Amino acid sequence: MLIDFTHDHDGERLSGAYGGAPSGVTAVVLHGAGNSSAQRLLPLVEEFVAHDCRGVAFDFAGHGESTGKLSESSLRQRFEQAVAVIDAYAGADGPLVLVGFSMSGQTVSDLVTHYGDRVAALGLCAPAVYAAEAWDVPFGEGDGRFSEIIRRPGSWRKAPALQVLRAYEGRAVLAVPGTDAVIPPAVTEAVQDALAARSRYTRLELPDAQHSLGLWFRDHDEDRRQLAKALLTGLDEKAVLPPSGARAAGR
Repeated sequence: MLIDFTHDHDGERLSGAYGGAPSGVTAVVLHGAGNSSAQRLLPLVEEFVAHDCRGVAFDFAGHGESTGKLSESSLRQRFEQAVAVIDAYAGADGPLVLVGFSMSGQTVSDLVTHYGDRVAALGLCAPAVYAAEAWDVPFGEGDGRFSEIIRRPGSWRKAPALQVLRAYEGRAVLAVPGTDAVIPPAVTEAVQDALAARSRYTRLELPDAQHSLGLWFRDHDEDRRQLAKALLTGLDEKAVLPPSGARAAGR
C-alpha cells in the first residue's frame, strides 16, 4: 500500500506517493514530459515495494497534482525537485535505484552525478539526453529557445549525460520500445553504447510497445516484473534475471 505525500520545494508543492521499509534499497521512479505524471508509474513503484524496497514517485512541478507551470520549468528544476524528494523520502544513505522515463533519462544521469556511488542501479526507459545549453532554459510553450536547442540536428551528441553514463559502473537496464516516434534511434544507440562501456548492462526489448513505456509497464504485469527484477539483480537476493530465452539481452 502506498502513502500519498506533498513536499514543499522552492515555492511549489510536489505531490507523490511512497511505500515500503524506510531502510535498505530505495527505488525512485521518475515520469517523463508532456502530460505524464506519477500516477501511471505507481504499479511499478508497488512492484519494487513487493521486493522489500522503499518505492517513491512524484509529479514534477506543472504535472499531475503538483503545483507550478510546466512552461516555466526546466531540466535543472526537475533535477532539484528530484533531489529534494529523494532527500526527504529516501533517507540520507542506503542504495538508490533510479528509474527515468523519456525526459527523466536526463534527470537520472544528473542524479548519478549528484549521488555518486550511492546509485546502485539505474533504469532508462525510452530515455532522452540533452545538450548542456538546454539545462537551464525554461521549457516554454514548444516554440521557444528550449525547443530550438533540442530540435537542432545532432545537438544531443555532446550531451554530458552520455559521459556520465559511460563512466557509470553499477547495474543498468535500458528499456527499448519496438516503435518510438519521440526518441531518435541514434539517441537510443548512443545511450546503449555509453552504458555498455562499464556498467553491468541489460537491454530490455519491448517489441510491441511504443514510446510511452510508463503506460506500457502499468498495463503489462510480466514486463513490469521483469524490469524490476533486472534492476534488482545483485541488490536483492530474491531478485533474479529473466530465464534464458526471455527478451532481455545482457552482458
